[in-house]
Amino acid sequence: MTTPKPAPTPISGERRAETSARVVPMPFLAEDDAALVQGLLADNAGAKAAFFSRYSRDVERLITHLIGLDRELADILQEVFVQALSSIRTLRDPAKLKPWLLHIAMNSARRTLRSRSRRAWLRFFIDAEEEARSALSAPEHDFEGRETLRAVYQILDRVPADERIAFALRHIDGMELTEVANACAVSLATIKRRIERADQRFLRLAKHHPLLAAWVEGSTRWQDR
Repeated sequence: MTTPKPAPTPISGERRAETSARVVPMPFLAEDDAALVQGLLADNAGAKAAFFSRYSRDVERLITHLIGLDRELADILQEVFVQALSSIRTLRDPAKLKPWLLHIAMNSARRTLRSRSRRAWLRFFIDAEEEARSALSAPEHDFEGRETLRAVYQILDRVPADERIAFALRHIDGMELTEVANACAVSLATIKRRIERADQRFLRLAKHHPLLAAWVEGSTRWQDR
């Protein structure tokens, strides 16, 4: 005689909700940007996670080169991806996803720099403790490197946003002139003028800075200026 199997125990609504809450979306495995863009257009959660994972370091590096290590970096990074996701349908060529995203990052950095320029007078009301909290960070043993880096960006704070961006893309990020022009969506002649003006401003100020004067004098980049 076969012993009847016990009926399955019903799962209560509470346990059923708890079980479903543990369901994790399948990872988005496509490697090419065309498939990634299709996933983003379909509002696929896995595609969004893959998008951030694939390009967040590139975006963070670019923003850092443009504005320096900054306490607002995480907010700007989030703003870039939020804007990219909301405007993904404007991307005409999926193969250009990365440069399209970096252009959004550059524009976000430009808005930040221009906003800070308009609010520069507020710095008179920032106390020393707040200034220390927002200072550029570097390894503790590299005090000279940290202070030099901070000095560079303090000077760049006095350079107009468009010129500063051209300077940073060329000299800090290491882009070729044509790449800088394309990133800024201007002609090669225009970007050359911006870099030349930025170089002149930076050199004029750096020559009188106690930390940068010797570096400027010893660098072959500035010897003919």
